Amino acid sequence: MIESSSLDTTRAAYDAVATLYAEMFRDSVEGHPLDRALVSAFAEFVRAAGAGPVADLGCGPGGVTARLASLGLTAFGIDASPAMIELARQEYPDLRFDEGSMLALDIADGALGGVLAWYSIIHTPPEDLPVIFAEFARVLAPGGHLLVGFFATGDDSPHPAEPFDHKVSLAYRLSIDHVADLAYKAGLTEIGRSRREPAENERFQHGRLLARKPTES
Repeated sequence: MIESSSLDTTRAAYDAVATLYAEMFRDSVEGHPLDRALVSAFAEFVRAAGAGPVADLGCGPGGVTARLASLGLTAFGIDASPAMIELARQEYPDLRFDEGSMLALDIADGALGGVLAWYSIIHTPPEDLPVIFAEFARVLAPGGHLLVGFFATGDDSPHPAEPFDHKVSLAYRLSIDHVADLAYKAGLTEIGRSRREPAENERFQHGRLLARKPTES
């Protein structure tokens, strides 16, 4: 696993709050109909393409991984936090969960039909994001799909990334255009994007990007 000081900090922060986090966010899309619909649409795209299993990267306590499995996908989870992986394995013993880093995934080239990165890129320093998107593209099979969820900057922001206090660890709000550009430069084709306004007790807008790895000609 490639290490970095930011990854070390994030891992330690989530290890420290793993149990509380799992109680609060076991399935982070459950309470939001638009989010559930988008994850379901992602699953439908992956099933239709038939390109392979799906990795839930930054899976946390595993609730969204289990949701993907319930939608008919062969899904497994990866997280940098050993404590999160242990909780996920205890809660969902029939599913696979591995410790790992998005900077260097222990997954073969073209092995996946789908990658879900649901708020798992928000703690990544902006300069490392191209490496992560290159990894997304590498592990996707031709015709495979990527769905990314993140906190979004406002339309009037001049910055592609804005740091904020996430309470667990330093995080970044990202421009939807910037995330789309990262995917494009990694060789992925945008299918769609969306912005969700903050719900009650949420601070920021939410961005989503759905992209696809082109099939080989």
